[in-house]
Amino acid sequence: MTWRNWARSQRAAPSWVHAPTTIDEVRRDVEHVRQQCRTIRPVGSSHSFSAAARPDDVQLNVDALRGVVALDVPGRLVTVLAGTTVRELSALLAEQGLALDNLGDIDRQTIAGAISTGTHGTGIRHQSIGASVVAATLVTAEGRALHVSETERPELLPAIRLGLGVLGVLVDVTLRCVPAFALEAIEAAVELDAVLDDWQGLLRRTDHFEFFWFAGTSLAVTKSNTRVDGPLAPRSAIGRFIDEKVLTDVGHSALLTLSALVPAASRAVNEVAARGMARGRFVEPSHRVFSAERAVRFRELEYGIPVAAMPEALREIDRALRRASLVPTFPFEVRAIGADDALLSTANGRETAYIAAHRWWREDPRPLFDVVEPILLAHDGRPHWGKLHSLRAPQLAERFPGFADFLAIRDELDPERIFASAWTKRVLGA
Repeated sequence: MTWRNWARSQRAAPSWVHAPTTIDEVRRDVEHVRQQCRTIRPVGSSHSFSAAARPDDVQLNVDALRGVVALDVPGRLVTVLAGTTVRELSALLAEQGLALDNLGDIDRQTIAGAISTGTHGTGIRHQSIGASVVAATLVTAEGRALHVSETERPELLPAIRLGLGVLGVLVDVTLRCVPAFALEAIEAAVELDAVLDDWQGLLRRTDHFEFFWFAGTSLAVTKSNTRVDGPLAPRSAIGRFIDEKVLTDVGHSALLTLSALVPAASRAVNEVAARGMARGRFVEPSHRVFSAERAVRFRELEYGIPVAAMPEALREIDRALRRASLVPTFPFEVRAIGADDALLSTANGRETAYIAAHRWWREDPRPLFDVVEPILLAHDGRPHWGKLHSLRAPQLAERFPGFADFLAIRDELDPERIFASAWTKRVLGA
């Protein structure tokens, strides 16, 4: 069978695919692969743009490992199986009056995939999903279940919080939660220069701030999400349908098709898209605001850079695109997150701004990425592991402070490299 990821940027023909339903089955599968001197890669919902989940040989699908293992409401801890999606987990927590502190803008990933690739969300006083991991169980290359927590092999937690699937098969995770909260979302189309000039202030005044910029225009669509106790003021069912299905799906697809057929119309298309993207004000539970439908497929490159460097970096990208007469019709997305301790995190040891470039999946992303990537690298950029980039292990080792420590832990847990692939060899060096 042929495996393809969501973005259609990766494909493979695994020699064998297994979807275990229990941890014991995972252990048997890994032990079988080791005895046969083969390699195996775990995969969840296939939302990574990079080849992180692409197997060279055997593929292990964790989708069937779903559900809550343990829930401690007073202690605000939840343990879930690896294949549970972020959407499912958010709904389960909401029923118990809990929530994850932060979420990315896509919630279809498995929790193991989101953690293993560094899904981060936005909010300068908050951290990525992986930072909330306080314990985990993984099946190691020896086929044994290894439990890691704040009291059991705690030195492994900074590696497991972003493990790329090379330390073992993550089979369950325990996450620290927060009391459920609502977000007041205010979305508006404003002048880009105003946002860049007040970038630091917007981050500090707003719980969760991000914006989208459409190339070739002077417009930014800002999303300012503030934590509130209520009351809720949700979008109507019709409004949500128009927003998520008509504008985001059908309307965006139509605009992308038009600009692909008539490239000269791209700037005008971006003006229309920017003004139509802002949704005004609404108040909804946090998980409904953080995440949005992404029905239109695209390819993405994203780098984390120092927060203070973002305004100049984006202005450089604008100038470079104008020189290249390149007007991509997917917006740039800009976010920021607090520092964390995960060894391979883009936010390791520093508050981090993210600039993400997108290209419709039917268009070649290389011309755009070739313009954007050198600029982000020049601003001390670290690439997101789940997204597309051109770097190899020696370059990555220079950019991630915890790189050598991570490799040492990998040497301990998988010395025979049964969790390796062509991609892991490129980004980790062996």
